[in-house]
This record gives sequence, C-alpha cells and structure tokens, in this order.
Amino acid sequence: EERRYRSASGEPIALRALQHSASCRELAVRCPRLQLRSLSAVTSAVWLAAYGLFVLSQNSMVLSAAIFITLIGLIIYLHFVKIDQESLLVIGSLGIQVTSSYASGKESTTFIEMGRVKDVVINEAIHMQKVIYYLCILLQDPGDPQGVSEIVPLFQSSKPRLDCLIEVYKSCQEILVQRKTAPQSN
Repeated sequence: EERRYRSASGEPIALRALQHSASCRELAVRCPRLQLRSLSAVTSAVWLAAYGLFVLSQNSMVLSAAIFITLIGLIIYLHFVKIDQESLLVIGSLGIQVTSSYASGKESTTFIEMGRVKDVVINEAIHMQKVIYYLCILLQDPGDPQGVSEIVPLFQSSKPRLDCLIEVYKSCQEILVQRKTAPQSN
C-alpha cells in the first residue's frame, strides 16, 4: 500500500507500508527523484560561467576544470547527499533497522536492538520560524531504566509532515505494545 504525502518543504513524497507479519512491518518514505531540469540548469550555469572566464582569460584549462568539477560534484552529490528512499523495518522480537538508499544505489543501514528501544515518539522542533515535526527513537539508558541515553531521529532527508509521521508512529506503536504485553501473558 502506497500513500501520497508532502514533506515539510511541500515536496511530494510517498509512504509505502508493508506488513510482513503481525510483529514485522516495513515503512518506506520515497523522496522525489533528481529532476533532469534542475540538473541541466546547474550544469549549464557552471559551464556558461566557465565559458565566460575562458573568453576573458583565453585559457582552455578553465573549460576543462569546469567539466571536471561538474562531474566530480555530481558524483559526490549522488553518492553522499541525494537520498531517494528512507525505510524503517520494525521487527518486534529483534529490533529496528533504519536504511537510507542514495541516488547512486549506495545504502546506509543502522540496526537498533529492541532491548535498547525505550519508545518511538513524534517530537517537534522550531526551524526557520516554523514548527516542524519529526519521528525519533528514544534509546534506553543502561544505567537508568527510566532515562533516555540517546535520541535517533528518523526520516531526516525526506522530512515528512505530521500526517505521514502519525501513520508511521501508529504502526511502530502497535508492534511496541505487542512486545511489551507479550512477556506479561506468559
């Protein structure tokens, strides 16, 4: 099931929810793909500026450097910056896996054991005179069972709005509640 939402900046995003079992769900937020129009505009601007410098300096190295810098910049952007999808795999008996898929195909994955998870909450922050909401995992402090040792923010690249975050939150809470009530019934 895939639903359409908007990010905090108003860009369209999509939430795909897959239920693998009663205690295993995968939630993926897909960001808009890189637009050829914006890529062409940036490349053209850099190359026109380089051509202007070439005309003034009559040095062909300026054009070569512009091409080289554009290509290296694009590779760095696609491999380290532009995230196409962020996913959250919640397995009640094991833990939570957070994966970011970059435009180049590279993936970055973090796994958090369920024993370390205290809760999943929606938090709010003030950013540029706006209140934005974000989902985060609270990690339990090993020294203090009531304390929180770390906060792990989720969906940092896509920045979904509150309506999308509520869907993800409810899904995560269903599994966390099952996990908390399961030991009591045995």
